[in-house]
Amino acid sequence: MAIQLTADLEAQVRAESRRWLVTGSAGFIGSHLLETLLRLGQQVTSLDNFATGHRHNLEQVRQAVGEQAWARHHFIEGDIAEPEVCAQACEGAQIVLHQAALGSVPRSIKDPQTTHRANATGFLNMLVAAKDAGVQRFVYAASSSTYGDSPTLPKVEDVIGRPLSPYAVTKYLNELYADVFGRCYGLQTVGLRYFNVFGPRQDPNGAYAAVIPRWIASMLRGERCSINGDGETSRDFCYIANVVQANLRSGLVESAEAANQVYNVAAGDRTTLNQLHAALVSQLGVERPALVIEPPAYADFRAGDVRHSLADIDKAGRLLGYAPTHRVHEGLAEAAAWYVANVA
Repeated sequence: MAIQLTADLEAQVRAESRRWLVTGSAGFIGSHLLETLLRLGQQVTSLDNFATGHRHNLEQVRQAVGEQAWARHHFIEGDIAEPEVCAQACEGAQIVLHQAALGSVPRSIKDPQTTHRANATGFLNMLVAAKDAGVQRFVYAASSSTYGDSPTLPKVEDVIGRPLSPYAVTKYLNELYADVFGRCYGLQTVGLRYFNVFGPRQDPNGAYAAVIPRWIASMLRGERCSINGDGETSRDFCYIANVVQANLRSGLVESAEAANQVYNVAAGDRTTLNQLHAALVSQLGVERPALVIEPPAYADFRAGDVRHSLADIDKAGRLLGYAPTHRVHEGLAEAAAWYVANVA
């Protein structure tokens, strides 16, 4: 399913054919960026090592855009932890959208070294390659985990706490490195702190699957969903269309003030896990009226998780022109059919 952009942003992208690099292109977010750029007439190099991404995501993009658009895409299979791979990928790129990373707080607690290799070493390799290639703008996936134990709500970009996981450490390190590369080398960077992104192509499988596809899969199988804690933990769930918009606006924004900054990317709404469960039950009732969904089961709180998360998105609105087009219920309504068809 194609991401619908606002008319002004679509026109801005189409106005000039540029060479973009999308890392992590076989993943959830990266594949949507790749598809959107190809639909809008852009030249795209993309990179993935399939550690968490899937070849079928790339095939879905190919089928969605058609062979003529796909011919403007050059794919590299490789690992960002290898500097020569990053150099090859950045060659000729004007704008980099760096999504490649190992997500998941629990994964990082279990295996901090592998998380560091991808998220810290790999990130530094990409910065060096982008600098050496003369890239105009380096946009990267930051994370709301950077706020750590800060109790401040809503989360404002310049007020953070101590990290609560190795994953959060690597994502904060990314921001520090990006800032230094701006100061030392003049590389223009933009960091996007994502808040709980969801939508089509999000992997429902594995120990570290995101909550929405995992719960939908459980509901479709007739299993009870497991909620960590009392269900009153809250998150700012952000639909994929908002994230695509933020990346493209970050890549193209002309204001000098907007570069070398970090921004929250979210809907600006707070939803508890209990509310999310109820919303999924309601949406699946539309897609599968006969489906019987059991009430959730409650488990212990999960190590490394923050209790509440809510983004202040004023800065992104002011400097990037970012405005979310989808709130939680709108995103769930748009994605529900894909979830039902793909995650059971």
